[in-house]
Amino acid sequence: MKICLTDARLIDPELGTETRGSLIIEDGVIIAVGADIDTQTADEIIDCRGKCLAPGIIDIGVKIGEPGERHKESFRTAGLAAAAGGVTTIITRPDTTPAMDTPEALSFASRRASDVTPINVLPMSALTKGREGREMVEMGFMKDAGAVGFTDCDHVVRDPKVFSRAMTYARSLGALVMAHPQEPDLSKGAAVTSGKFASLRGLPSVSPMAERMGLERDLALVEMSRVRYHADCLSSGAALPALQRAKDAGLDVTAGTSIHHLTLNEFDVDDYRTFFKLKPPLRSEDDRQAMIAAVASGLIDTLSSFHTPQDEESKRLPFEEAAAGAVGLETLLPAAMRLYHAGDLTLPQLWRAMALAPAKRLGLAAGRLSVSAPADLVLFDPEAPFVMDRFKLHSKSKNTPFDGARMQGKVLMTLVAGRPVFQKNCFPKGLP
Repeated sequence: MKICLTDARLIDPELGTETRGSLIIEDGVIIAVGADIDTQTADEIIDCRGKCLAPGIIDIGVKIGEPGERHKESFRTAGLAAAAGGVTTIITRPDTTPAMDTPEALSFASRRASDVTPINVLPMSALTKGREGREMVEMGFMKDAGAVGFTDCDHVVRDPKVFSRAMTYARSLGALVMAHPQEPDLSKGAAVTSGKFASLRGLPSVSPMAERMGLERDLALVEMSRVRYHADCLSSGAALPALQRAKDAGLDVTAGTSIHHLTLNEFDVDDYRTFFKLKPPLRSEDDRQAMIAAVASGLIDTLSSFHTPQDEESKRLPFEEAAAGAVGLETLLPAAMRLYHAGDLTLPQLWRAMALAPAKRLGLAAGRLSVSAPADLVLFDPEAPFVMDRFKLHSKSKNTPFDGARMQGKVLMTLVAGRPVFQKNCFPKGLP
């Protein structure tokens, strides 16, 4: 069956263009795209009415509560949230309870995801057993079981000998190592970024230099091992020169950031709202602007939600004691529209960071609006206004810093392999 989406604003991150045209899907893949294609051969025609059609978002670093914390998020609820947010592929973190460090655990997660989730789910494996930084996992077995990368998440591998050996072994497998650059002793117990504001609020803080120090160490080990490396969430301008030097030197290095660090800053924690407690903490406005410029230039490759569900009991605590993290699968797209409407980033630039670059880094065919690419797509209205209500989110946990915020950008339809997995009830009738 051929499905044709007509009269759409086609957001092509590969070409960096935004054009009016149509797209035809058959057997789960794109078979034609452009302004002059023949739409009469389609079995079903969907009039997009000038709304935006883009590759589905590929979200790196999504935390799922299975196993161990299913009360915070399950594969089923995360899948529903992702579909409603235009996310067609999630890359799950291994910081589960217990950690995702055995082939059996990885196989369980993959089976569970395929049974209850309407989107694509690709798991990452822990880098070391128990994420304790002492002994690396059986990387070959984990890769065979489906791991697309190896990371201990926010647990920094303190011992450089252990980390370098893991990197060397990963390089022999062609595997990707992801890390959370941070100097662990400096950042221990920190809740906010250091500075006058943190001092006035009396909150434990950390200098952005801790991120730079952690990245510098990691990049030195990358230079030694020549591993494929991805820094999961950079947030400070101080770290960017080191990243630029590594890329200029030809190292196989990429980096990502989070939507929260591009749209919020340290002053948002003014009233001690724990929904704004993140890891790394929110930075200064200068840092926020530096990260936006880095995404625009391509120095920062990927933009993700870093979806981290926390229950009410974990957040309703004094700021320094509350758990860090925010949900983001459904808020990633509308939050990104803040950057678009402010003139900071174009839609092709945003989708390069949210879809194309993650696909390239992980070796996926998705993330593109080209012939033969998977028909993983999102149709959205970038202008549609709404007030964010956290209780309407599909996630089990409701810890979003955007609660009550006026936002723009609504997902109208999400398709995975050409099949609609989410459809907004306000969209014109007659859609499949």
